[in-house]
Amino acid sequence: MTSHQSRLPDPAKLVPELAEVGAALFKVTGNGSIPRTTIGLVQLRAGQIVGNSYLTVLHTGNLRKAGETDERLTAVASWQDATCFTEAERIALALVEAVLTPSPHGERVPDELYARAATHYDDKALATLTMAIGQVGFFISLALIGKPLAGVSPAEQWR
Repeated sequence: MTSHQSRLPDPAKLVPELAEVGAALFKVTGNGSIPRTTIGLVQLRAGQIVGNSYLTVLHTGNLRKAGETDERLTAVASWQDATCFTEAERIALALVEAVLTPSPHGERVPDELYARAATHYDDKALATLTMAIGQVGFFISLALIGKPLAGVSPAEQWR
């Protein structure tokens, strides 16, 4: 049976500081060192990895509004062999996968992956990309535990 409401009441009403945290994270990731598109692709892939419709619908919609093509949006799920991403975007997608999935071979982000990332991103951009992965990680918990409805805006969801 599908519920027609989030499991968790409006988290912003329960914990008003959430608005400040969300705004600060958005500001941090929007410092201009990483294209918003790359951040959106990373956050879409994170939603796919954790299997959350709310996050995948949200980030797909945001990317579509920003002008992303259906080809690129669809290819995020299988980015490894997709030809429509830049090498910098591929590194960003590899990093989010490394952070969010266990590695049977040791550390999740090996030195080789970090070194490849460092060839495409300066220190500020790499720190920003790291924080963009952390930003979506912060909201993954709310999405998985609270289970907000996919495709329903927060304003409509928690009237």
